[in-house]
Amino acid sequence: MIRSLTLAAMTAALTVSGAYAAGPDVPKSMVWSAYDLGSSGHAEATGIANALRKNYGTRVRIVPSGTSIGRMLPMVTGKVRYGFLGNEAFFSSEGTYDYAAEQWGPQNVRVVLGRVASVALATAADANIKTIADMKGRAMGYVKANPSINVKNDAMLAFGGLTRADVNVHMFSSYGAMKTALLANQIDIFMSVPTSAVIREVEASPRGLYWPEFQPDNAIGWKSITDVVSFAGPAHETRGAGLSADKPRWMVGYRYPLITVYQEKVDVDEVYNLVKAIDESYDEYKNTTSSSFNWALEKSGRPPYDAPAHEGTVRYMKEKGLWRDEDQAWHDARLARLNTLLEAWEVAQADFHDYRTEERKKGNKINAKEEWLAYWEAARKKALGM
Repeated sequence: MIRSLTLAAMTAALTVSGAYAAGPDVPKSMVWSAYDLGSSGHAEATGIANALRKNYGTRVRIVPSGTSIGRMLPMVTGKVRYGFLGNEAFFSSEGTYDYAAEQWGPQNVRVVLGRVASVALATAADANIKTIADMKGRAMGYVKANPSINVKNDAMLAFGGLTRADVNVHMFSSYGAMKTALLANQIDIFMSVPTSAVIREVEASPRGLYWPEFQPDNAIGWKSITDVVSFAGPAHETRGAGLSADKPRWMVGYRYPLITVYQEKVDVDEVYNLVKAIDESYDEYKNTTSSSFNWALEKSGRPPYDAPAHEGTVRYMKEKGLWRDEDQAWHDARLARLNTLLEAWEVAQADFHDYRTEERKKGNKINAKEEWLAYWEAARKKALGM
């Protein structure tokens, strides 16, 4: 009896093992970083991880963090291979904001996949703002120490030929505080995704909600946006506050979360097989959140996104017939920009060291912490021809 049970167990194990072996060659264990518990980024990472475990026996441990550095630092040390990131994928590859510090600089990262999301400038309907250009002189919310929000604000204003100087900027300590200020008639505009609970409150309020559009045929407007954030593109949105299939709006598309890796830490075959596994497991996780359907490969695998594509992704996308000439052109230009910044960083650090040495000989002590950021920003702009 015992021998029969043992044989039965071995047969079952071999059957399961064979089922896993028939699929993509996915690592049997992985560690990912993601946003905090409760975030859509963490929920979607969990949904994909559960699908991989069910279909391929892969065990994934997710390390949550509420900060961009907290999500990326484990990737640098090798404790985490894949990060479900936000716009830190863009800022880190550009060497800006937190990543302009001497211990960081431009990071050689690649995007594996990025779920399509949409964002726009929500306005109070009673403010009668119909276009982005109408926002001139109006009160608009920004958030202290939140470059992800603020840089998108700047990009969207640029669509209407405006800059931050053209609006009445109100700085807030949090995203939620902007909603409260709009309801209290203190501001008329703030950035939001259309599916948030916050924007539902605006829609239901006496002030009402209106979304000025970002029409895709406005070539000058879109050029102005992508000059600020290269990862943006038109998004035809039908879900969320004030939206439906009958009342769609053109918004700004971006990616959140983005599955991101360091170029030198994850090889092409591994990424190729992971993308294949995620693609083939789509039905298992597509309903994890209201936006998870946007992980469909024809959306999540194609640029624009925050950093260049990983070659494993490109290989699988080509195999599926989903990688187009314009995707390759975008990737090549984005990769060339990243390589320019990586080289500029090395040169700037060496030049800054020489500059400090020469000044020290003259009796001048240079405070690296205070002067490096301005030095790098000048070197960065020069390298990019800005």
